[in-house]
Amino acid sequence: MKTIGLFCGSNVGNNPLFATKAAELGKLIAINGYTLVYGGSSLGLMGVVAGEVLKNNGKVVGIIPDFFSDDVVEHSSEITLYKVRTMAERKEMMVSMADVFLALPGGIGTLDEITEVMSMNQLGLISKPIGLFNCNGFYDFFLKQMEAMYNENLIHEVHRKMLLHSNNPKLLLDMLLV
Repeated sequence: MKTIGLFCGSNVGNNPLFATKAAELGKLIAINGYTLVYGGSSLGLMGVVAGEVLKNNGKVVGIIPDFFSDDVVEHSSEITLYKVRTMAERKEMMVSMADVFLALPGGIGTLDEITEVMSMNQLGLISKPIGLFNCNGFYDFFLKQMEAMYNENLIHEVHRKMLLHSNNPKLLLDMLLV
């Protein structure tokens, strides 16, 4: 069984397609027998994916900093929940538990998580695939920035290609889990 580390927004965003595709992804994770490791929130796209995994009898592990109040972030009793002190500890635990990583649309925290995993891969600290679910072209500019860094000889071809991406959730899972 593979464990998928999920990075995404604690908001659903303005585009309803994000939540629809997040639900589709959650269902795919569950029906394929994968375990979801995520930021532990029931809010936003995180909550959509986790909820769909649970709805389809999948396994969910949440890792959440203890400074988030329980009355703001509700948790299902079906989730194995770990509380940590800091966001850095959350990332560290997610990196240690996940076999692969997948990013949906998100904000600054999501970008931080994506680039942290990419950097760890580049430095040889881990060797774990990472993919962007480029729903509705959300990550087009990020991918263009990666291309610009490559064109300016600031990253190598192997590092540019380590970031997998697709707008098709099934295809992206297949790419990550080969």
